[in-house]
Amino acid sequence: MIRDTSAQDRSVSPQQQPRSRRPWWLAAIAGVLVLLAGWTVSGWLGSARAVSGERLRYAEVSRGTLVRDAAVNGRVVAAVSPTLYSPAGGTVTLKINAGDTVKQGQVMAVLDSPELDNELQRERATLSQLEAEVSRQRILAQKASLLARRDADDAEVVRLAAVRDLQRAQRGFELGAIPEVELLRAKDAMASAEIRSKHAGSAAGLETQDVALALKTQQQLLERQRLLTANLERRVDELNVRAPVDGIIGTLNVADRAVVVANTALMTVVDLSRLEVELAMPESYAEDLGLGMGAEVRIGAVTATGKISAISPEVVNNQVLARVRFDGEQPPGLRQNQRVSARVLFEERADVLMLARGPFIEDQGGRYAYVMVDGVAERRPIRLGVTSVAAVEILEGLQQGDRVVIAGTDNFQNAERVSINE
Repeated sequence: MIRDTSAQDRSVSPQQQPRSRRPWWLAAIAGVLVLLAGWTVSGWLGSARAVSGERLRYAEVSRGTLVRDAAVNGRVVAAVSPTLYSPAGGTVTLKINAGDTVKQGQVMAVLDSPELDNELQRERATLSQLEAEVSRQRILAQKASLLARRDADDAEVVRLAAVRDLQRAQRGFELGAIPEVELLRAKDAMASAEIRSKHAGSAAGLETQDVALALKTQQQLLERQRLLTANLERRVDELNVRAPVDGIIGTLNVADRAVVVANTALMTVVDLSRLEVELAMPESYAEDLGLGMGAEVRIGAVTATGKISAISPEVVNNQVLARVRFDGEQPPGLRQNQRVSARVLFEERADVLMLARGPFIEDQGGRYAYVMVDGVAERRPIRLGVTSVAAVEILEGLQQGDRVVIAGTDNFQNAERVSINE
């Protein structure tokens, strides 16, 4: 039996530990680190924040030509795409289908309008009646003129007879064969015949003018009826709806054998040989837009040039629509309603101080910019001029060669100085 472990234990005296010896070069390294830390701390003490440079984007202020432009989206539309309407109420009979190719003048639909046909028949009957009336009026005019001329001729014959009677009475009175009373009676008869002859001639002239005026009135009524009949014939002919241009049927708004009222949209014809680009310009560019401005349209890998040919007079959904007409021939392979991107060129400014455009304009309201100085971004007040898609004009606050933070300034929180960790 083992009572305890006292027989196995023995005391050991502690040994003296050796003194640590540190090399001198460790002290030198520590001093250098202290100096570097002090220099870094002194730079950080002047800045309110520290941001990693990997989260930022920079650009250098340069001098050159600034092209003021705007990038917008648009779509290809037909320059000529007339919509045809029903000229009158009736039943529509379609001769084509949607997507069919048509030629100019081809009949695409026929409208059956009994009311218009009946009205045309009535006007034609009225025209025939007026033509007969004018012919009758011509005969009456000639007859009245002949009667008036006959009366004038009879009055002239009576006047000549009175002249001869007066001559005989004058000779007989000179010879003493007849009394003076007979001579005076002959003179009175001649004067009366002259008056009747004169009035008959005037009456014949007035009668001729009267019948001519009546005939002219009937002729004017006849001409009016002819115009009315021709207009109705034109309206009846318009019941045959013809293609105004060469193209394809884009949209059919009615079904075959449908009953429509006047001015109902029937179909749309699209002329694919003449296409334009319709741009949706933001309202802010409305005052800068003008006819004839240049534009670059990008369609896939192809870039085409053109000019603004039309501008909408109204603003819809904060946008202004503008049409761009291609210079020369249009690019091949275009389709209606195809989406494209475009760049509208407003103006060019030569020898200006400019900077690449970035989010810093919106972040700082266009009044401040952060300039890099010895690894620190300093906030400076600036004044901007015109802007383009890729650059902005610098009027005050920056110099050529300055390195500016153009993206990532939202992390600075408007600090005056920000340390950038590269």
